[in-house]
Amino acid sequence: MPDQRDTVLIEQAKIQRMRLGSALVYGHIGERRTVNDHMKRLMGSIIVAAIACAACVGVSFVSQLLTERAAQQATSTVQTPTGAVTP
Repeated sequence: MPDQRDTVLIEQAKIQRMRLGSALVYGHIGERRTVNDHMKRLMGSIIVAAIACAACVGVSFVSQLLTERAAQQATSTVQTPTGAVTP
């Protein structure tokens, strides 16, 4: 009789250890993610990356445009009437 109880106790401990190991690796059964959750996360990540890229391109375009306008204004000469005294 004691051998059977010991065997049952050892097997219960083994099963509990396997369940804890799988819960650690995969999470609780109710909390495990499905394919739909992963697809939503993937699509959200792609959208956020696209927005970040668009923002970088926009900032780069505006800064280049402002730099070109500043350079164009620096090269253009302001004409003053002859004989005018500038302080």
